[in-house]
Amino acid sequence: MIEEYQIRVLPNIAGNESHLKKYLQKEKGVDMKQITHIRILKRSIDARQRQIFVNLTVRVYINEEPTDEVFEHVDYQEVSGKPSVVVVGAGPGGLFAALRLIELGLRPIVLERGKDVHERKKDLARIKSEQKVDTESNYCFGEGGAGAYSDGKLYTRSKKRGSVEKILRVFCQHGAPLSILSDAHPHIGTDKLPGVIEAMRNTILRSGGEVHFQTKMTELLIKEGKVIGVIAGGKEFFGPVILATGHSARDVYRYLSSAKIAMEAKGIAVGVRLEHPSRLIDQIQYHSKDGRGKWLPAAEYSFVTQVNGRGVYSFCMCPGGYVIPAATDSEQIVVNGMSPSSRGGKWSNSGMVVEIRPEDIPSDPIYINRYIDKSLSVMAFQESLEKTCWQEGNMKQTAPAQRMADFVNGKLSGSLPDSSYTPGLLSSPLHFWMPEIISSRLRESFKVFGNRSKGFLTNEACLIAVETRTSAPVRILRDNDTLQHVTISGLFPCGEGAGYAGGIVSAGVDGERCAEMVKKSL
Repeated sequence: MIEEYQIRVLPNIAGNESHLKKYLQKEKGVDMKQITHIRILKRSIDARQRQIFVNLTVRVYINEEPTDEVFEHVDYQEVSGKPSVVVVGAGPGGLFAALRLIELGLRPIVLERGKDVHERKKDLARIKSEQKVDTESNYCFGEGGAGAYSDGKLYTRSKKRGSVEKILRVFCQHGAPLSILSDAHPHIGTDKLPGVIEAMRNTILRSGGEVHFQTKMTELLIKEGKVIGVIAGGKEFFGPVILATGHSARDVYRYLSSAKIAMEAKGIAVGVRLEHPSRLIDQIQYHSKDGRGKWLPAAEYSFVTQVNGRGVYSFCMCPGGYVIPAATDSEQIVVNGMSPSSRGGKWSNSGMVVEIRPEDIPSDPIYINRYIDKSLSVMAFQESLEKTCWQEGNMKQTAPAQRMADFVNGKLSGSLPDSSYTPGLLSSPLHFWMPEIISSRLRESFKVFGNRSKGFLTNEACLIAVETRTSAPVRILRDNDTLQHVTISGLFPCGEGAGYAGGIVSAGVDGERCAEMVKKSL
């Protein structure tokens, strides 16, 4: 017999199967000796009150073993000799597009400017040891895209355009932990995600597709108003093109501008990485001086408010994680966050960012006249801020930083707390040199967040500048029905870099949709 129950239990019960069986016997009348297996279908933590509870949906197998699959597997057919489709970019948008193409009987040719997910690690290490950024292999460029080394968070609110559950199942099929199917805020972890990405690549290759690394797209091949392929790495590749280059491929945006491929400036969010000791966040969120204790995970938080007509919010929160250098060129500083699957680090961080709309860009020649194409004005604003940050950091990857309360009070920090940011921090008056449209809103929002969660606004926390790569600064225009570019056929702008997604899962969903539209167009 199989029964399903929705239960609300203490963390020590949720985290121990023996305790859970005893609970089911007491509260549901199930003889614990007859329980052969318990499968957790959904799990979430309710930390709104002092007493923490865990909400579970469980499937209980009584006097029988599970015979049903934990999840439905996808069959990938052999596509050698099938029509080819060029996929530019091996981030989540590109990888899921390629896998969906195989399902549909088409042959993907994946072109990635960076290195494979394991070779990337050597270049990431050099950022720390030599303060040097490889412009083609870094935290943004390479197999897996920006998400490969930024925690692997899989939580999304975007459920209207495709199957989020399908994306999670494909991850599990390629080695991700089964917990992502049940957790309310699933994540894979920076330590495990590279292996999952490599398995996805191997599926593409086994099915007859191609994957080319260090093969940068430099030009679209256009014939009679239709994209028929690309030039990449000095070679020609033919087929409809799914363009999934990620939010940091600025050279692609410049090329598209020069080729008169229609784009528009898109709003982004800009701010800092805010880093607290993880023990402090645990104490605040779990309402206990003992913090998370034995049975709870590293605590998360989510804040949002409005200041002077613009949203200010936490972004990409990494419990027990690290702040990383995410620049893609030599004269810029960009920070991001990541965390391992254990989320066991000494610090917790999140982006604290301010909504910036195209009309907010200052009417300064550095932004307005830098490019003839006004669709690149937000990108110019990003670039300028990142270069200013690099100059404030002594023209290295040393990041300018300031204690949180000092920032709010307009004081230079005489010292800085220990940090997970390995290239090092340099005390800097962020309140003084950051644009007022950002700094003033951050200051007011920190007061609001501090009032909501006592102890959050503290000089134990540190602001690390600058967080700018929250999303693409442009949108490559496409038709809502066909997903092809509005003025040129055969080109399918895809994912976060095209302005149609905001994270690993939503990019994966958009990649699948683009693959389906390519099939339909053929």
